Amino acid sequence: MTLKAIIHEAEEGGFWAEVPALPGCFTQGDSLIELEANLREAIEGWLLAAEPTETLSSGDRVVEVAV
Repeated sequence: MTLKAIIHEAEEGGFWAEVPALPGCFTQGDSLIELEANLREAIEGWLLAAEPTETLSSGDRVVEVAV
């Protein structure tokens, strides 16, 4: 999966980023290298938290779709 992130320079120094495709997915870092590592972690955490917790009925199926 490939996602786009918008990187901003923080007023107090360093950088922060947001992932528009994942509402509420933000992170920060003192350097671009740190920001990139934090960005990967933030995206992984967002995706894990977004997994459905619904109970399936007997006729339901779960499929994974890679995009």
